[in-house]
Amino acid sequence: NEFSKEIRTGAMFPMHAESGLATVAIVGENMKHTPGVAGKLFGTLGRSGISVISCAQGASETNISFVVDGKSLYKALNVIHDSFFLSEYKVLNLFICGVGTVGGNLIGQIKSQYTELMEKQRLKLNVVGIASSHKAIFDHNGIDLDNYQALLKESAESDTQKLKNEIISMNTFNSVFVDCTASADVAALYQELLEHNVSVVAANKVAASGDYDSYLKLKETALRRGVKFLYETNVGAGLPILGTIKDLCNSGDKILKIEAVLSGTLNFIFNEISADVPFSETVKRAKEEGYSEPDPRIDLSGKDVIRKLVILTREAGYKVEQEDVEKNLFIPSGFFNGTVEEFWKNLPTLDAGFEKKREELQNEGKRWRFVAKMNHGKTSVSLEAVGQQHPFYMLEGSNNVVLLTTERYHEYPMQIKGYGAGAGVTAAGVFANIMSIANI
Repeated sequence: NEFSKEIRTGAMFPMHAESGLATVAIVGENMKHTPGVAGKLFGTLGRSGISVISCAQGASETNISFVVDGKSLYKALNVIHDSFFLSEYKVLNLFICGVGTVGGNLIGQIKSQYTELMEKQRLKLNVVGIASSHKAIFDHNGIDLDNYQALLKESAESDTQKLKNEIISMNTFNSVFVDCTASADVAALYQELLEHNVSVVAANKVAASGDYDSYLKLKETALRRGVKFLYETNVGAGLPILGTIKDLCNSGDKILKIEAVLSGTLNFIFNEISADVPFSETVKRAKEEGYSEPDPRIDLSGKDVIRKLVILTREAGYKVEQEDVEKNLFIPSGFFNGTVEEFWKNLPTLDAGFEKKREELQNEGKRWRFVAKMNHGKTSVSLEAVGQQHPFYMLEGSNNVVLLTTERYHEYPMQIKGYGAGAGVTAAGVFANIMSIANI
């Protein structure tokens, strides 16, 4: 009624009322004549997925006010304090999915580094969610890492959809979802989490090696939303392989060829095999020492290496699916059918054949290596015999090695080599990815 004349004459638009909103103001004398304050403010809010409904800045330049949905108030206040260094610490809020060997090691590493990171880096890693395959616990203020296993045991049943809904509804700032599982159902959550400005760090290889268009969409979503999708440990555990390929490509180099030994399990097996240790025994040792999957057929089928090769090839700029990889396997296909118990029962029947071939190789001064190759986008995996002059010959234990032939590193390929398996180094690689998000 008050503005009916102005509305009727077109001096102003009709009004409507909105409820459930919150007004926030940042105030400070040092904002005067300081360029970029407003840009930093709204950029910070945008990267956290907070929409600004309206805003105003007075001529005095000491106050910027804006209106947001009331549900985003807690998140807005925290992210502004964090961004403008008004908080004592920079905070990352972590949701860790998977508490097995890798996830358990990661939690232990976070716990051991917690105080030092706060004192030296002014960084607080706040674990606000932990989930196992059937249970989950959440706490805005941070979970007691000394007692998380007991808390999980006492918690209610959960599943991936409940996990996703809880993460989104908590609406925490600087959120990072850390996937330490091998679950396709968990990997299926990434897209929606990224859409809600939750960064994703994955030890899980499913998403990066799955359908190419879905993989590309994840990367594009992360870029568009201003968050991170990181999966360095998908290949080589803690080795800096994917980051190196990314740096080479971003600097204008082109990856022409990749040759790699990517399975710590298979490398262990073919280093252990001898006249005294038959093939079936090496597979058993690999499982007992934690190098292989609980079902070693996953490693022996080459599936894990194929996934890693697909990821390397994609990071090098080529479009490839797992079905495109030429597979030259060394175990008869019948061994991959039936139960695990049947597999173990039948495995010794292969020992004589392997020993005959191994003896021939030894006489020739050669060793077996399961090699993944990419040549100008064409991919293959196969068991190969390499001589003493080959870079793959002296590859001890469960180590990995990658040779990168590029336009710049053409005559002498770049070599990345080191320990490429194990929960400790994989967890450390995941930890490094988390730290890279903290250092944005």
